[in-house]
Amino acid sequence: MHFVPQADLPAGVAYEKYIFESKKCPTREGLHDFFNGLAWLHFPRTKARLNQLHMAQIARTGIAPVRGPARDALTVFDENVAFLFAPDALWDALAAKNWQQVFGDLRGQWQEAQLVLFGHALLEKLVCPRKSITAHVYRAQEATNSIADIDAWVAADLSADKLAGKPFAHLPVLGVPGWWLGNDVPDYYADPTVFRAARDMQSPRP
Repeated sequence: MHFVPQADLPAGVAYEKYIFESKKCPTREGLHDFFNGLAWLHFPRTKARLNQLHMAQIARTGIAPVRGPARDALTVFDENVAFLFAPDALWDALAAKNWQQVFGDLRGQWQEAQLVLFGHALLEKLVCPRKSITAHVYRAQEATNSIADIDAWVAADLSADKLAGKPFAHLPVLGVPGWWLGNDVPDYYADPTVFRAARDMQSPRP
């Protein structure tokens, strides 16, 4: 992938289509596209797979005002995903938004887990960190120290059908043990505006 100025994107040509056909990524000045460039450099297979999946969806439905579940999920993935390698119990508690287990009873299991940030909008937000920043977490294979192995595994695992099923858990990333000063006390997590209950546990609207 080569990076070119945003002005190189021809008028009327979709961003994803231009990347797919030219192997060039239009890039603006600023942190958002800077982190997107870093994602291309560190996860080239995953980024290329996302581009391929976008193009397959465009070929099926065209460029429509409503993207549909697969393209919506592709955009969420590209912008805001983090990869999590974790024991089953920790993943299940996270998926259920059982914060007492995630950050309390199972807190020690974070030592066996690995969280890898991918989404370029997520990285941009963390330049000015705040408690409410939440990642869409995609569960990946057994932890590895190799970014190249993660990249290869995720690229092979991605499919439009899987993404359309919204295979994400939600994680306020500054709640991860050791990622933020002050999150070693239970009161840090007693904030329902950030550590929200699962939808089926929330009070119904009047």
